[in-house]
Order: sequence, then C-alpha cells, then structure tokens
Amino acid sequence: MNPDIDFYFSHAKKWQQELAMLRIYLLDCGLTEEWKWRNPCYTYQKKNIVIIGGFKEYCVVSFFKGALLSDAEGVLTQPTDNVQAGRQMRFVDVGKIVAMEHLLKSYVCQAIEVEKAGLKVDFQKNSSLIFPTELQDKWAELPAFKAAFEALTPGRQKAYQLYFSAPKQSKTRSSRVEKYLSQILAGKGLMDCTCGLSQKMPYCDGSHSLKRI
Repeated sequence: MNPDIDFYFSHAKKWQQELAMLRIYLLDCGLTEEWKWRNPCYTYQKKNIVIIGGFKEYCVVSFFKGALLSDAEGVLTQPTDNVQAGRQMRFVDVGKIVAMEHLLKSYVCQAIEVEKAGLKVDFQKNSSLIFPTELQDKWAELPAFKAAFEALTPGRQKAYQLYFSAPKQSKTRSSRVEKYLSQILAGKGLMDCTCGLSQKMPYCDGSHSLKRI
C-alpha cells in the first residue's frame, strides 16, 4: 500500500468499506498503487490498469482498456456512449465485492495481459463530431487556432468537443473555448500536463494537486 494515499480511504465520505476492500484485492494482483486524477490508480510496470472511485449511486473499478477485455460474465459497463476504451465494474456493497473477488481479480489479470501484449484500442475517427458554433466562430477568427486543433490527435479533439459542447449557455461555451485557446495552440489536449510535474507525460496524472484532505 502507498501510505501517501491512505488519506483517500480514511476520509472517504461514502463507500469507505467498499473502496478499502477493492484496494486490498487490487494490490493482491501485484499492481502498484499511485495517485492520479485525484483517485487511487493501479499500474503494472508504469502502465495504467485500473482506477477506483466513488459516485453517488455506486463505487467503481474502471479498466482503462476495458473494451479489449473478454466480458463473458457481462459485468463491465460502458460509462457513456462516448467512452471508447474504458469500462467499469460497479459495486454497491461490500458483500458483492467479496462475492466477486475471484472474478474481479481474473479481469485484472486479463487487463495486465493486454498491457503485456501491447494491445491498443482502435479508436474511431472523429468525422461525425459536431462542434459547437462558439468553437467554429473562433476558428473563423483565428485560422491558426483551427489548424492547431485539427493537428491534435482524434482522442484529444473529441475530449475538447465534449467539453466545449456540454454547457447549455452559449456564454459558458465561449468561455471554455477562450480558456483553452492557448493550450490548443500549444498542441496540448484537455488532459495533458501543463505544469511539467506529471510522471506520465504528456498526460496530467494529478501530481500538481496531490494534497491531503
């Protein structure tokens, strides 16, 4: 166990017992416990395998490349239609976690083998993405901005598209575009590191915000 992450489990306002049990089972699989994206993340030879967290209605073990796993038991859930790679195993009580111990560990072992084999998710291209008017207006105003956006990887483009399109008010959408203008011009994605502290470059692993509650 990573003592720097103990605070997350001891201060969890919900699912405290469930998260603690998941922690034990994941460490049993020989994974390394790290702190990324403000949640406990479990890696194998520096490769992300799963991340755990709690939501209002359930807590989860999220597999980074869950789409590549064989889900014969039908226990994996696609968080949203827009998520291509990640899949979740959801829990609502300790009893279910205990009952699914061997199944959970088998899926984790399968995820480790995916990393060992170097398998990658075949992401769909973003040809069908609908970009908000506020973003398109900024492209018309700054051709260099449009060129920089189009130079981003499909995954980074989609992340921005989802983030910019989410607000209902045009003012908020415009504000988001302005906020990330310089970041896009620099060739960085929404989740890319901008402080230089991340150990998982070019992505942000939350190192800049690691603090005890």
